[in-house]
Amino acid sequence: MVDPAKRKSSYEDLCRLPDNMVGEIVNGDLIATPRPLYRHGNVASGLGMAIGPPYHYGRGGPGGWWILDEPEIHLGKHVLVPDLAGWRKERMPSLPEEHWTSLPPDWICEILSKHTAHLDRVRKMPVYAEFGVPSVWIVDPANKALEVFRLESGRWVLRASFAQCDKAAAEPFQEVEIDLGALWGD
Repeated sequence: MVDPAKRKSSYEDLCRLPDNMVGEIVNGDLIATPRPLYRHGNVASGLGMAIGPPYHYGRGGPGGWWILDEPEIHLGKHVLVPDLAGWRKERMPSLPEEHWTSLPPDWICEILSKHTAHLDRVRKMPVYAEFGVPSVWIVDPANKALEVFRLESGRWVLRASFAQCDKAAAEPFQEVEIDLGALWGD
């Protein structure tokens, strides 16, 4: 007999969560975290506004990307919801008709909070590597920092670090400079 405490979570379990929670399934575990705080949302919105026009719309930049807030991504047995994700339009020519996709993104951005820091760094980054996501940004609003990782030979390599009021021109969006000081909400 299977121990109920060890049962793998299902998508139906995730769908039963209250609306004020963000649910994900990582390695069969249902993980529910509270909706982000406003400071967290401010950073996510700010990054989306900085990256969206030049990459999503091609205004002042090369275009060719879909940049989405909190997309639901099904990667094998995992259901992940990064803060931001981007797909090159050459790989995803049109947006999915469903509310989720199983196509791994070309870029992920996770914004740390006290509820998600361990989940984002320790549990989700290995899944992103397993499914070949080439670029991950980790943003830490508490420490006013951005870390840029690239997947190389199945391992995450720190390519750049930015902090405080740095101007970040970071891969894969190095054509546009992002004023980090504008993100922190000070």
